[in-house]
Amino acid sequence: MATVLVPLAQGCEELEAVTIIDLLRRAGVTVTVAGLDAGPVTASRGVVLLPDTTLDAVLDQDFDLVVLPGGLGGAQRLEADRRISALLRRMAEQGRYVAAICAAPQVLVSAGLVEGRTITAYPGVLDDQEGIRLSSAAVVRDGTFITSRGPGTALDFALTLIETLCDRASRDSVEATLQR
Repeated sequence: MATVLVPLAQGCEELEAVTIIDLLRRAGVTVTVAGLDAGPVTASRGVVLLPDTTLDAVLDQDFDLVVLPGGLGGAQRLEADRRISALLRRMAEQGRYVAAICAAPQVLVSAGLVEGRTITAYPGVLDDQEGIRLSSAAVVRDGTFITSRGPGTALDFALTLIETLCDRASRDSVEATLQR
């Protein structure tokens, strides 16, 4: 069974966070939602999310994937958190999957993980970044790195994560229930 960590920061984009968590769980993936701090997380539109645990409580656990929801405020808080950058570098060194959507690919850039890679992000977030190849595609997978553009691409992003962690049949099964 695949395991995924979704760190939540104050100001995260709720549509992205909930879509990722929901679809991965529909696929039978074990998802741990961890707040940067204890207590509820107030997302960018005022929706209050209740993490399963705190980041500190799970930092020593192994995950197959760490996926960062966007939202400018949330992404800025993730980027400023040294625990997140250390975790992402460890995941990359171990050849595990790292994913980010919307403004959160900036966290990957700040952690020094995407030089020479092709990634995507919310328009304007990564303009003028040297050393990366920026795509306008909805979802981009480059090796063990998966990125996506924003709230409107959250379904496709989450379905790509399912296919990556599980298989095409699992993705198709979850997608069929969505009636797209």
